[in-house]
Amino acid sequence: MADGLVYLYAIGDAALASAIVVGLVGVGGAPVRVLVGGRLAAVVSSVDPAEFGEESLPRGLEDLSWVAATARAHHRVVDAVWRHHPVAPLRLATVYLDDVGVRALLEAKEGAFAAVLDRIRGREEWSVKAFAAPGSDSEPDENGGDSRRGPGAAYLRRRRAARERASRARQAAYEAAEDLHRTLSAAASANSRYPPQDPRLSGHPDDMVLNAAYLVDAKRSTSFRSAVDNWHSPLLQVTLSGPWAPYSFASLEES
Repeated sequence: MADGLVYLYAIGDAALASAIVVGLVGVGGAPVRVLVGGRLAAVVSSVDPAEFGEESLPRGLEDLSWVAATARAHHRVVDAVWRHHPVAPLRLATVYLDDVGVRALLEAKEGAFAAVLDRIRGREEWSVKAFAAPGSDSEPDENGGDSRRGPGAAYLRRRRAARERASRARQAAYEAAEDLHRTLSAAASANSRYPPQDPRLSGHPDDMVLNAAYLVDAKRSTSFRSAVDNWHSPLLQVTLSGPWAPYSFASLEES
């Protein structure tokens, strides 16, 4: 793309071969290529300034459909490269003016990027989410199937008791989630926790009590999955996904 900006997907070491990205297309359908600078290499493609320029990019980031399409293309490139060569994924919509700027970044941040690559080399990311099991805080029927009949004071007592049961059930679920997190952390090289997702985002109707990522040695992935499969609690429903490129552990701030 003539006079296009340069979109960065990931950083690897200089041994990252251009052959890995042959035929791979990225954001906007542009071909993906590799730029080498010093001991590092960047996975990039050209993008249209009309979409990714300084004025237009903020508008695009407010458009959920645009963000979703860009994120899919970004992840597709990172995942395809990561499966052949260790790379540190970059944040969505990381853009530079030209190849010269990208190479300058690689040289200026060489030590920091090298430390990130050392941390994630031979490792993969697994995502674990745990939800409070449904029904554990339900209110028992105390009036022959009609809990709302009877004196007002009795009704208020039942409501208060139901709230207390729900509170205890939530607390028990959070404690079970902490136990799960400790177990999985012991089987991983590192972990990162995130705030629970709203049900509208998670697609799960029950309360999320654990939202965590784990960095796992690829050679130990089977034992990590077994740790998840063998962990049981009537208080939780647990989901496991992966392996992913180590997005949660590629931040320069961690170096």
